[in-house]
Amino acid sequence: MQRSTDKILTTHVGSLIRPKDLLTYIKPLQAGEPYDEAGYNACLTQSVAEIVAEQKAAGIDIPSDGEFGKSISWSQYALERLSGFEKREMPADENTFAQGADRERFAEFYEELDGKQKFATVNQAVCTGPIEYTGLPEVERDVANMKAALEKAGVSEGFLPVAAPSSVIPDRINEFYATEDDCLEAIGYAMKVEYNAIVDAGLILQLDDARATVTYDRMVPPGTFEEYRNWVAKHVEVLNFALEGIPAEKIRYHVCWGSWPGPHTTDVALKDIVDLILKVNAGAYVIEGANARHEHEWKVWGDAGLPDDKILIHGVISHTTNVVEHPELVAERIVRIANLIGRERVIAGTDCGFAQGPFYRRVHPSVMWAKFDALVEGAKIASDELWG
Repeated sequence: MQRSTDKILTTHVGSLIRPKDLLTYIKPLQAGEPYDEAGYNACLTQSVAEIVAEQKAAGIDIPSDGEFGKSISWSQYALERLSGFEKREMPADENTFAQGADRERFAEFYEELDGKQKFATVNQAVCTGPIEYTGLPEVERDVANMKAALEKAGVSEGFLPVAAPSSVIPDRINEFYATEDDCLEAIGYAMKVEYNAIVDAGLILQLDDARATVTYDRMVPPGTFEEYRNWVAKHVEVLNFALEGIPAEKIRYHVCWGSWPGPHTTDVALKDIVDLILKVNAGAYVIEGANARHEHEWKVWGDAGLPDDKILIHGVISHTTNVVEHPELVAERIVRIANLIGRERVIAGTDCGFAQGPFYRRVHPSVMWAKFDALVEGAKIASDELWG
């Protein structure tokens, strides 16, 4: 894993807005309708090559494949790679996307927001049989596309983002395993195949885990904070099991407070869970730092005990607003965290992905690229200040 040895490196969380040509294939694929498989695979390969080249041209040092190989959302894609699940129509009163303390407090706001956008998931995923990993052809395809794109673009390091166990099919219903922990452990064991395949191919593995924080909003109350901490700790345990044998320097662990553009007044504080985050056996932690509700928490890293051999990929660009950050603001965010923990342990990134699924994005593509321009320019300004 690269470090910022002579300048502040730039990266992002992974998911990028899909090109229109690719969406024409994903639409019938997602709906379970007939589609041109050969045409889709060719378009996917070309799309990944183009997005990696575009990231390099924009100045992004460590690119991803944009998550282009996922035909559902960033977490529900696992339904296509795991056995044991069946989809059922979700009753309106059981939609977990419409639950949470933030939604209760700002019910009128969310009613208006929901009228303007559809939820990314409208089905329930029910576990009705043993969970096993069946998606090796898909992950091998994604790996091959990414490696070819990196070589063609002349980029030395890239990453593939996939879901951590707690975020894999997060609102699943278990009707097969004796306990929820048994179901979770089966997921961790199965996803271990995907994690190993990515690292064994020479790519950096990124574990996305928004549910580690978002669950607080939906659990407390009526649950207690201690119950929530125990829930996170159990998922960290299962994740570390799934990562056994993988060198920490090959792993990035991403935590965010959810991508939706809401008030977020009931988010869990970083200081209350940072110790659990640091228990994940990763070489880098990808954490929000530009979110208006959490930007002040950069100070937490001064007391968090980030090990000397670990990297903080600090979010300095927001994904939830169309306002493009000024490069000088980006530089300010980078410099203050670099002065706190050391410049070589900081990589500049985004708070989260710009698209939570193929048809679900937060900003316009032109705004996404403008934000990358601000990220790169801000990193240059910060590098000049930090390295003289």
